Amino acid sequence: MPADPIGAVKRELLVRQLDSWTPVALHRSRRATFAQAYTGPDGGTADAALRVFVEFADLLRGRRMTVLTIAGATDELAVRHTAVQSELPAEVTAHLMPGDLARLPVALKAGGAAGTPVLAYLDATGGPGPDRDTIAAVTNGRPAELLLALDPPGPSDPDLRRTLTEAGFPLVTEVDLVADAPAEPERADAPAEPERIVFATAAGKRLDAFKDALWAVDEYAGVRYRDPGDPDGHLLDISLTPHPGPLRRELLARLATAGRASVTELRQFTAERTVYRAADTNRVLGVLLAAGLVDRDPAAGRLSGDVTITAI
Repeated sequence: MPADPIGAVKRELLVRQLDSWTPVALHRSRRATFAQAYTGPDGGTADAALRVFVEFADLLRGRRMTVLTIAGATDELAVRHTAVQSELPAEVTAHLMPGDLARLPVALKAGGAAGTPVLAYLDATGGPGPDRDTIAAVTNGRPAELLLALDPPGPSDPDLRRTLTEAGFPLVTEVDLVADAPAEPERADAPAEPERIVFATAAGKRLDAFKDALWAVDEYAGVRYRDPGDPDGHLLDISLTPHPGPLRRELLARLATAGRASVTELRQFTAERTVYRAADTNRVLGVLLAAGLVDRDPAAGRLSGDVTITAI
């Protein structure tokens, strides 16, 4: 298990998100911006993210990628940052700036990010989350997406979701990262406090890409997921075929409230309001139908988006 298992998962998740975002952004525009800001130490994530662009040298030809990195402690990071810069394609311009999340709006404006694709990763652990101005600055990207790491949360924060939605991110999903306890009971170090990851976007395909990345990270990292919407707080092993229990409960609760919903509506609910992928919805609905816990209309045929599911 890594010394900082939650940090390792966050790092891998960001790298995977960059791997999927970069080709899409550069296909859409000749310029794009990746911005990352850290309240505390980056734990090696900042230079791991920067190194992603080394692998896209061919795709970057004739295009420009600006990478903005903001961190409070920059001395050690500057050494690592400089080492990675020497490997970057000439089309990548990387800037390292001292500061915190509040400096992001100025950095994005100076970097000419407005109107171009923007992906922002903000690690606010150890401090307050981003304010409205910081979130609004990210939405000046066209299109924009935001990945947040936040301190141990209480219940799912409706204010954050509302703030993100009002800022221009209609699609928001959340997941808690929970480190496993040490295997040896005599070890003095306690598992790290849980952290919440929030992803916000305006594009359904990008939400799907995030969910794919979420379930593809290292299953042996010593971290499990917890669905903020699951009242039982069940911990889920990272797997390409996650345990369906919490999703069964959440879909049944949704149908108990709504009475009925189309498969399309339930897939959208799954993608936004649970840790699961939209595609997991059909798998779980099949189990619920077989168990006689829900009904469908029409009664036979493929479980397509316009099929209506009714609570029994």
